[in-house]
Amino acid sequence: MTTPQAGIVAGRPQPQTTTEAAGGPFIRHSIEGRRTQYVSSATAFSGLVANPLVAAPGYTRGYRVKIAGAGGSGTNTTTSDNLGNVCSLVQLKDSFGTPLIVAPGYEAFQVIQLFGGQFGWHESADVNNLPSTVAMAAGTGGGNFTLSTFLPLEFAKAYGCISSANASLLPTLQFNLNSSGSFYGTTTPAGTVATMTFTVDQDFYWLPEGVSVEPPGLGTTCQWVYQPANPTIGSAATLNVQLPRLGGYLTTVIAELRDTNGTRCTTNTQGANSGWGTRTRFLVDGVPILDTLDTTWLDDMAMEYGFNAFINSTAAAQGTALIVQTNYTGIRVVDFKTSLARQATGLFDTGESYLSTNPGTQLEFAGAPWAGVTNGPMTLNAICGQVVPSGALIQGLPEV
Repeated sequence: MTTPQAGIVAGRPQPQTTTEAAGGPFIRHSIEGRRTQYVSSATAFSGLVANPLVAAPGYTRGYRVKIAGAGGSGTNTTTSDNLGNVCSLVQLKDSFGTPLIVAPGYEAFQVIQLFGGQFGWHESADVNNLPSTVAMAAGTGGGNFTLSTFLPLEFAKAYGCISSANASLLPTLQFNLNSSGSFYGTTTPAGTVATMTFTVDQDFYWLPEGVSVEPPGLGTTCQWVYQPANPTIGSAATLNVQLPRLGGYLTTVIAELRDTNGTRCTTNTQGANSGWGTRTRFLVDGVPILDTLDTTWLDDMAMEYGFNAFINSTAAAQGTALIVQTNYTGIRVVDFKTSLARQATGLFDTGESYLSTNPGTQLEFAGAPWAGVTNGPMTLNAICGQVVPSGALIQGLPEV
């Protein structure tokens, strides 16, 4: 007599095997992810994009933004702030209304990314170099273009993220589009101007599986708010210009000079990338911690951000040299995110060199004299990376 064979039961799906043993830093238990937020199409110049953001199961690192201008048919030219000036104002605020990024489009889309140390490294941090960015060709296409950029929150590895799992406590993001005349640099653009499609994605860390752990210093933010300094600067004047009172730990002080027309200053004895005097001082509470030749300052920036010698040249150049020369004229940076090297190393920084300030700290730039300018007076605008910690600032490498 033959014994019946027992049936073979189908196996159940195997459990997740990607989890780590308990213990160790947050990034050991989480992985980076991305998900869509929204697509807003056919938005005209001077319009508004303020679609609600959606929740994600984790902690937001920042928002990827792609703005595509299409449908243009006229013959128009670019301005020195293209493509970022497609928006006159960008506002990213947390769920309680605290400003995280509030700045014009040029600064919010291009300047913070290159000099803030929160997006890419060296040339890759220049959004003009991204493969998906398509510059507007002068004189053709009515202003058709594609701008890819990133609105950052994370300022060190996993540090500075915000919780995004609660759908009732989400940040808000608003884009105020510029007028077509301001974008193209002409009061009445030719032909049919482009309309814009905004695609917003979210970069985030997934909630860890099987272990209770959160990013370091959760609640700590790095805030960027664009503000004018005072007083205005007359042609070849000798004076100190005071930055707005801040408070917090400064990672980066980005200063730009614009003339009375709002154009970044580009003309004095220093050549194409200036508006600054031969020598400038940066003072903290009256103490000049930086007293430098402008040419040496540009050398420092070249080392910190990977630029080459053409940053201060009017000679024809190719590649990154030309992009830096034409798109970031009039800008100078005092960088405190160089704790580990003379170079800005992005999210890999200990924070040991951040400048500790309080609401009584006075920051100043001094020129003796400032440069001559045709359309004066000049205004110095500052956008500073300001870390506001929840509790004590975490220094060292929080994720090692």
